Amino acid sequence: MPAVSVSRRRTDAVLRTDTGRLSLILLFTPFALWILLLIVLPQIGIGYLSLQVKLAPRVYEFGLANYFEFLNEPIYWNTLLRTAWISVLVTVLALLVGFPVAYYIAKIARKRSRAALFLLCLIPLWVSDLVRAFGWILLLRETGVFSSLLQGAGLIGEPVELLYNDVTVVMGLVYTVVLFMIVPLVSTMDGMDNALIEAGYNLGGSRFTVLRRIVIPYAMPGIVAGCIIVFMLCAGSYLTPVLLGGKNSMWFTEQIYQQFITRYNWEAGATFGCVLLAFTSLAVWLGLKLTGQNLASTVAKD
Repeated sequence: MPAVSVSRRRTDAVLRTDTGRLSLILLFTPFALWILLLIVLPQIGIGYLSLQVKLAPRVYEFGLANYFEFLNEPIYWNTLLRTAWISVLVTVLALLVGFPVAYYIAKIARKRSRAALFLLCLIPLWVSDLVRAFGWILLLRETGVFSSLLQGAGLIGEPVELLYNDVTVVMGLVYTVVLFMIVPLVSTMDGMDNALIEAGYNLGGSRFTVLRRIVIPYAMPGIVAGCIIVFMLCAGSYLTPVLLGGKNSMWFTEQIYQQFITRYNWEAGATFGCVLLAFTSLAVWLGLKLTGQNLASTVAKD
């Protein structure tokens, strides 16, 4: 009987292990298929297409000529660097705007009101990027709300056009991505013990000292995670820069669109897409190195 009991226990343990593995496979399979079919395979196809050099109609050869053409054209490089610079600026502004909001939600607001405050932050995501961009257009155009208010207050004598410049693009992007900065910051700072802050004050630290020596170091994983997400979203944005910036604000994604759709040069468009991916990945890697963080402690943090 003892031998039968041990055998049954082993059988039950094996069944539980097999059931756990099967459940894990069933849960992981949709995610794996999504990554494979919508991210990995399309990116491999884009990379393959970028290495095709067109010699004649329907005549191609493999090579790096598309990349050399990109490097030899200053306007492409200037547009990429300009996109990166504005994306960094938007990331910094989103951090400056989102950090106080996240700190208030995580450490100051009452538990009952945290959900309502977080819901208010989610409201902009209830509408599409297109609707939000046109909302800014209604506010900032020559006959828009702001221009009419300035005229009514007597500050200006005629309608003024506030659209189609870099300032408008930055405002629209910050408004669009600030939530993606707030979420990881709230998640990180919510786990910080309030006793750490109280200890800082009890030891004679000022608000700035407590913020610099306690809060920011603890929130650094959330800061880096939010900056990565916001920077990648800004660099890959299309609608907001095109609608709010117009012809005066060239964005790199617009260059990609023109190559694919306007010029029907899919090889160049694929090359630009690979360059943007490599450039943003390099920027994220440099940011992680400078801050001493890694993906395991930021984006992949439990």
